[in-house]
Amino acid sequence: MERPKDLSITPRTAIIIIVLFHFVGLVGLLVPASLPLFLQLVPWHLLLMLLVIVLAHKNFDGKFVGFIALVFVSGIILEWIGVHKKWVFGDYAYGEVLGFKIFDIPLTIGINWFLLIYAAGVTMQRSRLMSIIPRVIVGALLLVLLDLLIEPVAIQFNYWHWTDNIIPFKNYYCWFLVSAAMLFVFEKFGFKKQSIAAPVLLATEFVFFGVLCLVGLL
Repeated sequence: MERPKDLSITPRTAIIIIVLFHFVGLVGLLVPASLPLFLQLVPWHLLLMLLVIVLAHKNFDGKFVGFIALVFVSGIILEWIGVHKKWVFGDYAYGEVLGFKIFDIPLTIGINWFLLIYAAGVTMQRSRLMSIIPRVIVGALLLVLLDLLIEPVAIQFNYWHWTDNIIPFKNYYCWFLVSAAMLFVFEKFGFKKQSIAAPVLLATEFVFFGVLCLVGLL
């Protein structure tokens, strides 16, 4: 499966789109008058980020498509288990902000799983860590740190909510284990070294949710 060259974008273009749309989204969510509109745009923002990352990926092939599908489907299944069985993450349910749902699980959450795992995987791929296990562990820890910032924002904006508004520790250690497993799979897929676009996405997510978290505390 070969992607036509005119359907790819440069790392610079990808970075500009990532930073620009996160900045606009941040402002939109912080201004009360524009908040309802920008909450409606959240699923479209995730779809745009998916498109950017896919177009920026080097060597678009069946293996890459397979990885996207694997993470997406695994994410949806684990979220279904979490929401309906409470076996992973804890006792929670999704609101309406993330868009269309199947069995109470928004499809965009599978997209978000891919974006986060891929971004962390590429970040670790580009790091100075030479062996797989340290890369997997550090990458999973980064995603747990990001989740610490995401959770308060997600609750505030009704992405999802927890029973009694208590985020259980189980959520974080399950997310660490799942992230580590998926990052290990990322390593085993053996993707060619990728551009800085995905690490920029990860860093931008930290800034985006960090600012929203900070403002929420003020």
